[in-house]
Amino acid sequence: MSNNRKPRLLALAGSLRQDSWNRLLASAAAQMARDAGAEVVEVNLRDFPLPLFDEDIEAAGIPEQVSRLKDLFASADGLLIASPEYNGSVTAALKNLIDWVSRPDGQYARAEVFQGRRAALFATSPGGLGGMRGLNHLRDILQPLGTWIAPTMLAVPASMNIFDAEGNLVDDGARNQLRTLVEQTMAAIAV
Repeated sequence: MSNNRKPRLLALAGSLRQDSWNRLLASAAAQMARDAGAEVVEVNLRDFPLPLFDEDIEAAGIPEQVSRLKDLFASADGLLIASPEYNGSVTAALKNLIDWVSRPDGQYARAEVFQGRRAALFATSPGGLGGMRGLNHLRDILQPLGTWIAPTMLAVPASMNIFDAEGNLVDDGARNQLRTLVEQTMAAIAV
């Protein structure tokens, strides 16, 4: 990466829920990255309604929102992904996004928009494991696509206790660990 420009990151949560704790965590990570000098685009999956991946739909024409997402991913050096855990794995919405965005088309080769990207993976959940099982699955999905994953993933338990009424991350431990993870990811981009 040229030293003449700021690193570009996408921040997103794998949740469609309006009041998602993981969306709040992704926003906190995005702000930390901005404070450290990155350009960050926050992506709300609700703004990109995707049909379930289906090769028949794909053959009829790539949905416009898929093309927009591919362009966003292609413009990014790194990813900040807050991944809720549903039944011990990633959400259907996040997996569907990855399935669509990784597909080859006339502009991008298979998984091109994931290859060489640096990613921080983190989660929060009300449970005691904080979403770690889902993060392990997400790592297993992204690594074969060529995405470098920060060596430390962050899973924050008791999500109902780490944010204030305005949605700010107020748990000092979680905030410090998330900042370290964001900084690790940005340092990997600079390499």
